[in-house]
Amino acid sequence: MKFRPHPPEEPEVNLIPFIDVLLVILIFLMLTTTYSKFTELQVTLPVADADASRERPKEIVVAVAADGRYAVNRQPLEARSVDAVARALRALAGKDSVLIISADATAPVQAVVTVMDAARREGLTQITFAAQSGGR
Repeated sequence: MKFRPHPPEEPEVNLIPFIDVLLVILIFLMLTTTYSKFTELQVTLPVADADASRERPKEIVVAVAADGRYAVNRQPLEARSVDAVARALRALAGKDSVLIISADATAPVQAVVTVMDAARREGLTQITFAAQSGGR
């Protein structure tokens, strides 16, 4: 018996899975890349004592304890109503005053909303919250 050798088949290259993988990699790189601007000029800024000449707005710090008690600029308030907090803010508020709310992490949300409502009543529009940085 004589066997004939079969001619070798040409391998067929299927490009579709290859293109799919490349597209997935491209999408992954587009989503994870951070774009940053690089300045074309290296500039060294002049030095000035800006804190000495700049007028800082008056800061009013309202502390809210975990049980809902208030202290305005380290003076505890006896009452817990919006009117009591508003009276304390009225006595300290001036032009361009900044209200800093320093609330305990476990303080009731209603206590913080009360301080914000009192600030609204007294016309304080610049409100910020004090927070700790990342790890404790």
